Amino acid sequence: MKKIIDNLFINHPQSVNETYFEHMGQALYFSFNMCIGFFVCLCHAFIPGAFEKTGSQLVTKLYDRMVENRMRNQSKQDSGNSGIENTEVNQA
Repeated sequence: MKKIIDNLFINHPQSVNETYFEHMGQALYFSFNMCIGFFVCLCHAFIPGAFEKTGSQLVTKLYDRMVENRMRNQSKQDSGNSGIENTEVNQA
């Protein structure tokens, strides 16, 4: 049972160096913005003059945020690992 819970709620957020709630916040942010993107692209499909650049700007914004989060989380992970390595060296 613990393995199922870990697979559903813990493993993926840890793999991107986030807590469960940090990951939830990011996922909700993306889902909200993707819903807006759906709406503006749907309107653009029927009215080409409406939201001419909004969809592509939104995709760029989400992509930039994802890359920024990966870099932030990677640096957080690297700084956490360097502290562990330094401790191990000091103990040796």
